[in-house]
Amino acid sequence: MYNFEYEKPSSVVDAVAALASDEAQALGGGQTLIPTMKQRLASPAKLVSLSGVAEMQGVSADGGLLTVGGAVTHAEVAAQASAYPALARMAGRIGDPAVRNRGTIGGSLANNDPSADYPAAALASAATVVTNAREIAADDFFQGMFDTALDEGEIITSVKFAVPQAASYQKFVQPASRFALVGVFVAKHADGVRVAVTGASEEGVFRWGEAEAALSADFAADAIAGLSLDPSGMIGDLHGTKEYRAHLVGVMTKRAVAAAT
Repeated sequence: MYNFEYEKPSSVVDAVAALASDEAQALGGGQTLIPTMKQRLASPAKLVSLSGVAEMQGVSADGGLLTVGGAVTHAEVAAQASAYPALARMAGRIGDPAVRNRGTIGGSLANNDPSADYPAAALASAATVVTNAREIAADDFFQGMFDTALDEGEIITSVKFAVPQAASYQKFVQPASRFALVGVFVAKHADGVRVAVTGASEEGVFRWGEAEAALSADFAADAIAGLSLDPSGMIGDLHGTKEYRAHLVGVMTKRAVAAAT
């Protein structure tokens, strides 16, 4: 590690001001940033911890919406998001206890790892990402692998999830990292079904439109029996070929629908 400045503001306004300085980086739970710094792949001059910002804490449900503060940990989502059982269960299976008690929902979404769980949950739930400056629909937020619509210095203060009529997240775990080799979040809303896939595509999280159309017409696992994804855009690595991941998307989608029903 190397020397850097550290600030822990108590308000969003102070956090934004601290991030305005040169080479400052927001710090959520540090589950990605700290290992990256240790490997000298990133070297911010200042870390601005968001863990002390009271405005970014708390989980609440009202009028079909579940609002989660940007600094809320995975463990807190698992324990407090009872209004959205599928989301709570997903959060309770992220990583291991150490990761769940440090990692935050805002940090996960801002990082947008192509195998992370929360991006799929946000996309399937038609979530709204609230920042210090604006509100961004999940469909507009994710813009590719490790890329989002966030501007420099913009902070995720909370996330609003539309609680669906039925939902399930099914993940084929990569044992070493506990990330999703393929994860599928299926959510049935009043206006149709949304199917979000993580861990599979070279472009990061995405919605599977064909499956959404089929499941909106018939919310049953057999409805997608004849569907398949083009493997050419899938991730291929030592853990699985492109074809294997494309196949797994279908398998996990069927499992998610079966669990949701």
